[in-house]
Amino acid sequence: MSKDEAKSLSQLIGAANSSLGNLAEEARKRANLTDHLRENLPAPLGEGLVHCDIRDDGTLIVATTSPEWANRLRFEEHQLRALCKDFGVKTTAIKIRVAG
Repeated sequence: MSKDEAKSLSQLIGAANSSLGNLAEEARKRANLTDHLRENLPAPLGEGLVHCDIRDDGTLIVATTSPEWANRLRFEEHQLRALCKDFGVKTTAIKIRVAG
């Protein structure tokens, strides 16, 4: 393939040390963590969880659908830490936010 030929998205993502591939992998990790928390929180708490992220410093960021869900999840910080540990993620802090 010459330099001027367009590459497919799969080629861009699959290339070694690809920025796009690294971004896709990070998105997969976040989605997997979110799914793990959503599925393992006591019912119905998982319903209010929009997405999660873990920062480099170990801070778990939890986005919720409403202030009510945020307040309810704040009471479950111990459970959130335990679920993250089960997933292989160590948390140093938890921040719960309402998704915009």
